[in-house]
Amino acid sequence: MKKKNIELYVGIFVLIGCICTACLILVIGKFSLFPGDQYAIHGYFSSASGLKTGARVEMAGVEIGSVAHIDIDKERYVARVVLNINNDIEISEDSIASVKTSGIIGEKYIAILPGGADIPLENGDEIYNTESSLDIESLIRKFIFTKEGP
Repeated sequence: MKKKNIELYVGIFVLIGCICTACLILVIGKFSLFPGDQYAIHGYFSSASGLKTGARVEMAGVEIGSVAHIDIDKERYVARVVLNINNDIEISEDSIASVKTSGIIGEKYIAILPGGADIPLENGDEIYNTESSLDIESLIRKFIFTKEGP
């Protein structure tokens, strides 16, 4: 009888451990059980080089969302980036979305500079003012291989 009690306690302990591990994975992975706490907007960038799905979206240095999807628009031949923004943040229609880099060689993210319009973007709207990142490699290549002489 004592052996069955020990097995029961070990089983309960393992079950609690599995539940805690699953919760930890969901929290670290930023998994949301309620996807309605964000809305999606999209923008078109001439280059989304280095930007990855899951990258953060910031306004005034504070994370307000994440990059949900990146693909190519086959009509315009530019990068289409879908951003998930927290519902408690309103982005006006004249805001500017820029691809930025953390530090010199850090990861890419989207920085949003707020606009002054009274019309907020809603789910599925497009942010029209976008800026692609500065491509340092192409600048260095131009500097090195440009021959300026007499």
